[in-house]
Amino acid sequence: MSIEVISRRSGSFVQRVQVASFDELLVDVPAVVGGDESAPDPHDYFDLSLGACKSITVQMYARRKGLPLAGIITTVDRDDSDERRGSNSEYRLTVSMQFLAEEGQELDAETRARLIEISERCPIHRLMTSTRVSVTSREAPASE
Repeated sequence: MSIEVISRRSGSFVQRVQVASFDELLVDVPAVVGGDESAPDPHDYFDLSLGACKSITVQMYARRKGLPLAGIITTVDRDDSDERRGSNSEYRLTVSMQFLAEEGQELDAETRARLIEISERCPIHRLMTSTRVSVTSREAPASE
């Protein structure tokens, strides 16, 4: 699968992203580094991938187990204050999940704890915490 990021010389850092046949996504950077703040920045997409994956993983589990889960509110808080320190720096994400039970139902403490445990099995959580990621950068041939 390929994701295409298109950047044009326009005095702006806005990137146009094409993923499969979905509508175009935009990426920008904060004003403090010269951006327009017109779209989420790359860190936002990194963080939201974790939150969305955890929510989806829990929803799939709840559906399979027939749990009365009506919805989830997932909040991802970022602490990047140490990120640029070098090779031993740390990028900290704290994920809080609020489980909403179907009307007239409730989720007991044991079930809610199990849902948190299940959320840690999402593929993005595993990718971020236990997989060695290799990135290769190269120049692509010019399009005709």
